[in-house]
Amino acid sequence: MTRLWLAVAGLGGLASIVAGALAAHLSADAETAQLLRTGALYGMVHAAALVAVIALAQGREPRRGAAMVAGWSFAAGIVLFSFSLFALAGTGIAEFGWVTPFGGIALMLGWASLAILACRRR
Repeated sequence: MTRLWLAVAGLGGLASIVAGALAAHLSADAETAQLLRTGALYGMVHAAALVAVIALAQGREPRRGAAMVAGWSFAAGIVLFSFSLFALAGTGIAEFGWVTPFGGIALMLGWASLAILACRRR
């Protein structure tokens, strides 16, 4: 689990840097640039959050359960949300846009899990 999350965070961060650079330097189409910027912003923020969740998931119960939900949610959200926007920007295939809301829901679930984690006893 930890290695997979770290791999998703690393690849998500890397892809976010590449997408941000493409948006800033190569994209002549404003809509494509905006898709890349949005995916890059969300990908980078959640890659950093996922690294923090890795540390929280190493703790004891009852905190570990909420951290596990947050970790899996952030990992899924990065893949589904950011990568679907990158794919949509790169290919123009509208069907990739159908995946994006599921990624957004996963990201929201991750943040909700962190809020629940804060309410748990030590």
